[in-house]
Amino acid sequence: RQIRDFTPLQPGCVSIYLCGATVQAAPHIGHIRSGLNFDIMRRWFEYRGYDVTFIRNVTDIDDKIIAKAAEQNRPWWSIGYENERAFDDGYTALGCLPPTYEPRATGHVTEMVEMMRVLIERGHAYEADGSVYFDVRSWPSYLELSKQDLDEMRQPAEEGITGKRDPRDFAMWKAAKPGEPDWETPWGRGRPGWHLECSAMAHRYLGSAFDIHGGGLDLVFPHHENEIAQAKAFGDDFARYWVHNAWVTMSGEKMSKSLGNSVLVSEMVKQWRPIVLRYYLGTPHYRSTIEYSEEALREAESAFARIEGFMQRVVEKAGVVEPSAEVPPTFAEAMDDDLGVPQALAVVHTTVRQGNSALAADDKEAAVACLAEVRAMLGVLGLDPLDPQWADEESCGEDLHGVVDSLVGLVLEQREAARARKDWATADAIRDQLNQSGLVIED
Repeated sequence: RQIRDFTPLQPGCVSIYLCGATVQAAPHIGHIRSGLNFDIMRRWFEYRGYDVTFIRNVTDIDDKIIAKAAEQNRPWWSIGYENERAFDDGYTALGCLPPTYEPRATGHVTEMVEMMRVLIERGHAYEADGSVYFDVRSWPSYLELSKQDLDEMRQPAEEGITGKRDPRDFAMWKAAKPGEPDWETPWGRGRPGWHLECSAMAHRYLGSAFDIHGGGLDLVFPHHENEIAQAKAFGDDFARYWVHNAWVTMSGEKMSKSLGNSVLVSEMVKQWRPIVLRYYLGTPHYRSTIEYSEEALREAESAFARIEGFMQRVVEKAGVVEPSAEVPPTFAEAMDDDLGVPQALAVVHTTVRQGNSALAADDKEAAVACLAEVRAMLGVLGLDPLDPQWADEESCGEDLHGVVDSLVGLVLEQREAARARKDWATADAIRDQLNQSGLVIED
């Protein structure tokens, strides 16, 4: 709830842990927004010269995944892997750099068991009926992140969970149930609780202390609160800065599958260019809610088109211009102030207007200088349309025009040959197949 100067634990290095996907279903744009916001953060740190270690986990075992498996009569791991791939496709489509490591929860049960063992020994956790719970009253600073009062908080007991000393104690490990996945532990077979997974993985990859922990605003309580309690009671200093991105909403409600108002990334990229989606989701301030609407997307498309139009005109006049070595000071100042992307983007649009004025005045040198700055700024935001990633996306269709033209020409020759020999059935079949491909043939 405050802006503090960033001082890394290790000079020249930044360590970031981001709560990633829970893979019970394919991602909607609300899920991907978090990945985008922290991708921009990571890019800015790298521009500033830091060596960034970026961990984004995958929660591949969870109540929701198990429920989906039962509902669809499929193995839980099949659902998890299918949706993990869908998340990866979404991140890649929208230009997110791959994380340094992307651990899965199921790959770190050993670390979870060790953490529970230590917490039980220290009196912060206890076993009951094969489950392990964290004793929230054993940790006086519990709820330090969400600023709640424990005595006023009434967390209901979870369904099927027994043996809690206090209804607000949370499950670190859940005793095995028939038909559910389970692992062996000193307290019997079972499976991990959601909160334990992240504490164990953060410790494994970033050690006892790291710089930044990120995630969506909805994770502050209970997930991040419980992570802090477990990790600090275990002996870790854990995260020094907490950063939470706001939601994407529809009709004022958080976008979620349970509300039935999600907009899947896989469908959105069929309707909108991925770079436009990135502009739409990545350019509002990370702490600002985005109210989804097609009108807002069209406005983002128009705004980005103005940038692209300027870039294209300069390239036509002067050829490809390399990005400048440094972004303008006003852009850097905005980004340094709590990742002020909207203010930084205003600098981009101002530079574009200056570049267009230079073009109108036939001042090629000034236009080229503006383009170099624009490319540097867009590169930091992952939005440079001249970057090979987006350039390849743009040109792939054009590259195929000649191939498609030759193939259609060949098919038409075969149809003409069939007509010449009065093989009307073959000629009509070829015409009908072309029609199905969207090509109308008229004689």
